[in-house]
This record gives sequence, structure tokens and C-alpha cells, in this order.
Amino acid sequence: MDAIEVTDLRKTYGDTHAVDGVTFTVRTGETFGIVGHNGAGKTTTVECLIGLKRPDAGTVRVLGEDPARRRRALAQRIGAQLQESSLPERIKVAEALRMFATFYREAADWRQVMERWSLRPLARKAFGDLSGGQKQRLMLALALVGDPEVVVLDELTTGLDPIARRETWRLVDDLKAVGTTVVLVSHYFDETEALCDRVAVFARGRVVAMGTPDDIIARTGTASLEEAYFALEGADR
Repeated sequence: MDAIEVTDLRKTYGDTHAVDGVTFTVRTGETFGIVGHNGAGKTTTVECLIGLKRPDAGTVRVLGEDPARRRRALAQRIGAQLQESSLPERIKVAEALRMFATFYREAADWRQVMERWSLRPLARKAFGDLSGGQKQRLMLALALVGDPEVVVLDELTTGLDPIARRETWRLVDDLKAVGTTVVLVSHYFDETEALCDRVAVFARGRVVAMGTPDDIIARTGTASLEEAYFALEGADR
């Protein structure tokens, strides 16, 4: 069974069609990319996936459930690291993990999660004192402490230096290795190309291409996913 099914999803704000008839599926256990520039409709789509926004039209099913109607139940089965995620400046790393674990009926052992994501040396360090890469590592760990079947990562590496970005990529690959379904939302085309099994390319609220990165590149006769995006975005005008 597909982990996620989205059919003709639409969301409008006034005269702006933020999401305009989007359809895609995410297979269980794959890393699925949603890529496009700012304003393409990526974040609005994700907010509909996790129940933060209700679609104006179309259907969304995550693990067979409607997120708009079953958000609380789905919260026990999915994890999310959103673009604006943050924590109180003085909360300690271990405190945050321990607290988040209490939100779930069947949480992973937060100590093991801390160990798995190399956070034990930072256990007593305050969130505000962490580097950008350390903060992202903690936010990813918090998204996973509930032992989710699906995890949604929105702009995971924005603002990170190249070394921290590559370390974060390794963490995402580790998720795939244990069978977690990952939805990776990004405007970094190299990141999506490196990490994702399949990609939905968004432009102006629509999916203009979907497939493996290699398929999309070959279909557009370009040399990279970023070049393919510009070819597709221009053709869609």
C-alpha cells in the first residue's frame, strides 16, 4: 500500500492558487522529494499532509487516514520537522528528547535516539548554544522519537554550512536504511537529486514532472535536476 496518496489537491488564499490540482503518491519505504523554488506550493502541500491545513478540494490520505479529520491519531504515526521549527533557548538536548517522548503512546527510547543521532555529548547543552548543524540534528531526532512510520522534513538543511549539510544527508540516508518513509521538501536540487528515490517537481502550485531524478533529467535533455527544473518551469508558463 502507498504510504501517501494525494489526488487533485487544491488550496487557495484569496486570488492566489497556492496548490492547484496536485496529484502524487509516496510508496512505503521510499524517500520522496518535493522540489521547487519558494512559492511553488511545497510547504502548503506538506501542511495539508500533516493536518495543519485543510484542503479546499481534493483528497489526501496518509497511512490510509485523512489528516484533516484524523490529525490526532496520525500524530502518533508520523513525524515532522517543519521549516520554522524551534525550541526554547534554554531547554537542554536531553530534556527536549525526554519531553517529546511523552507525547507518544509507543515512543522509541529517547536515550537510544540520542545515541543514534550522536547527541549524547550534547545532552546537557542548551538549544540556544547549539550550532546550526547540531540544532538540525536535534530537530530530526525529535521528529523520530515517536518511532514514526512516515517522517516529513521541510527545508531540512536551509542555512547549514556544507559540512553540516552533508552530515544531515547521511542521517536521512540512515532513515531509508531502516525502512522509514521519508518526504523531503527542499529548494536545493542537488540535495533532492542525491537523496530521493522519486521526485515531484513543483512550479506555481502544480506538479510539472514526477519520477526518478535520472528519468526527469533524461526526459528534459539536461545535465542536472536544477537544469531540468528551469526547462520544465519555462515550458509550463
